[in-house]
Order: sequence, then structure tokens, then C-alpha cells
Amino acid sequence: MTFWRNPQSAFFTFVFPVVVIAIFGGLFGGIGNSEFYYGRSALQYYVSTIAAVSVLGSCYSQSAIVLAGRRQNGILKRVRATPLPTSAYFVGLLAHCVVVSVVDVVLITAVGRLYGVPLPAPSQLPVLALTLVLGATAFCALGVAVASLIRNAEAAPSVVQFVLFPLVFISGTYMPIHSALLNGVAGALPVKPFNDALLGAFTTDHAGLPWRDFAVLLLWGVAGAAVAVRLFRWDPRPE
Repeated sequence: MTFWRNPQSAFFTFVFPVVVIAIFGGLFGGIGNSEFYYGRSALQYYVSTIAAVSVLGSCYSQSAIVLAGRRQNGILKRVRATPLPTSAYFVGLLAHCVVVSVVDVVLITAVGRLYGVPLPAPSQLPVLALTLVLGATAFCALGVAVASLIRNAEAAPSVVQFVLFPLVFISGTYMPIHSALLNGVAGALPVKPFNDALLGAFTTDHAGLPWRDFAVLLLWGVAGAAVAVRLFRWDPRPE
């Protein structure tokens, strides 16, 4: 992937969530367990939600923007003309997203530990790993689906943020939402279930799987993959 050959891009991809959680540590580090944060400390809550939004950034946002740019620049057309199977290209994209997501989450967890946030319980590590892989897969599929709908590279950031910006707020990424109506709506969308699954993996010590959250992520991933298979174009769209 060209990502790894662009040190500046890689550097800021990994540093940005670390800076965010460090700032949150300075702002909320003194807030202990609270009903507002569902019985967790503020930083226990934010380590999981900032980890979630970093996965969103590397899997959904980057996939959609990069694919739209490569299509417009003719890179995808040239890739399509090579012997590389289509499936191998997208499996490589997914593997890249998972690796970047894991590195981001490890860095965020390490910074949280500096502020006294406990590490996930050993029994929850398989749940955490499964959540990250499922979330990365679902959001990567949605990123490819959105890239299929974007007409040109210049519009990509605006389209991506138009979808993502309201979702992260109503899903409680930056502040817990205590409205039953909003939680009901957000629970049927992909971001809140991912937030909730990561929050459980980071802050509980039972080994149960969040089946409902996984089911919602799986359904959105399948829907994104279906749209991508139906509409994805390798050639630049005519203006």
C-alpha cells in the first residue's frame, strides 16, 4: 500500500488519535466512575470511543477518499488491467485497514494507561480482537460503497464527512447520549454498536460476546459490500 510509503501520512494517522486521547486525559483525567459515563470513569469511556473513531477514520474515511482519488487518477484502471485478482486487491485493502486500526488502538490504550486507565481484562482480549476485525471489515465495506457513489475526488472529503459527522455525535463518541430516542436510532446504525462493543471489551471482565452489536455491524457490512459489488467502478466517472 502507498500509505506505508508516505511517512507523513502514516505519521499523522497514528499521532492524531494519540494527541486527542492525551488532550482528553488532561481535560477529564480527574473524573472518576460516574453514572454519566455508565458507571465508568471518563477516560475509560473515551479510550474506547476514540479507539472506535480511529478505526472509522482508517477504514471508512480513508478507504472512500483514497479509492475515489485513485479512480479519478486512473490508478484503479491500471490495477484492473494487471493480473491481480479483484478479490486480492480488496483483501489487501482490508488487511491494511485492520493493521492500521490495531496500531491505533494499541497506541490509544498505551496513552490511556499513562493516565491510569486499566488495560482490558485478559478474558476480553479475544472479544476485543473480534470486535476490531468485524468493525474494520464493516467500515471498510461501507467506505468502498460510499466511494462507489462519489463522482469525483474533490467531492470525496465532503461526502465522507457529511455521512460520518452526525453519526459520531449521535452515537456518543464525544459525549454519552442519554436520550432513549437517539440511542434507539443510533443503535440501528453502525457506529454506536461498535462504540458499545469496544466499551464492553475495554471495561468489563466477563467473556460474553455482544451479539446484538455484532449483528448490526455484520448487517451494515453486508449491505456495504452489496452496494460496492453492484456499483463500484474502476474507471473515472464521466463529468
